[in-house]
Amino acid sequence: MNELDFSGKTVLVVGGSSGIGNGVAHAFRGRGAAVHVWGTRASAADYAGVEGSDLSDLAYAQVDVGDRAAIEAAEAIRPLDVLVLCQGTVQYRRAEFEPEGWDRVMAVNLDSLMDCARKFRETLAERRGVVIVVSSVSGFQSNRGNPAYAASKAGAVSLTKTLGEAWAPDGIRVVGLAPGLVDTKLTKVTTEHPGRREAALRSIPIGRMGTPQDMAGAALFLASPLAAYVVGQTLIVDGGLSLS
Repeated sequence: MNELDFSGKTVLVVGGSSGIGNGVAHAFRGRGAAVHVWGTRASAADYAGVEGSDLSDLAYAQVDVGDRAAIEAAEAIRPLDVLVLCQGTVQYRRAEFEPEGWDRVMAVNLDSLMDCARKFRETLAERRGVVIVVSSVSGFQSNRGNPAYAASKAGAVSLTKTLGEAWAPDGIRVVGLAPGLVDTKLTKVTTEHPGRREAALRSIPIGRMGTPQDMAGAALFLASPLAAYVVGQTLIVDGGLSLS
């Protein structure tokens, strides 16, 4: 028996159009799952040429999860075995210290987690499914220039614990994944600045940035029977970044 075989399973990756989410989506697809992704652009074709985006063999839908009404109006996916909540945004240049920047980041990074989880709760319960909440190591430490990002990720870690406890009796296993520094479009402010990049690498004991594939491996484990007794916990996958 291959416990990482997801043949016959259906997976939705919110935020699966690029970056970490896209890597996770293809990992599940490569192991037999039917995979749906939600993104912000009008169609899959609009991601052509976008770095870190490959929507081949994935079912795509546009859903702006920063808008609660859009989540409610989105097409239901049934059956659903795994829900990966990988949506995220960040605002630089101190924009998160202002109400507009704060509200947008919190809406996408925290509010939408609950909205999406609530939307699919009954469907997941029918299949004794899994919810994977993708947060960040920023949920465990300060992030000097991004208060909304840090607060939203800390909220995501706490929400994982709370939903894990609340929904386990319904047969839904809620778990979390906290990436460290991964080279995606959200981290270009660091990865494309030589000085910041080198400083960041010095702080990672393993000596390199993470990849979407690193995160995908952890997500496969968390969704699999191998993690059947893991509930409400967030697995930090950061190459040792948060150890000191």
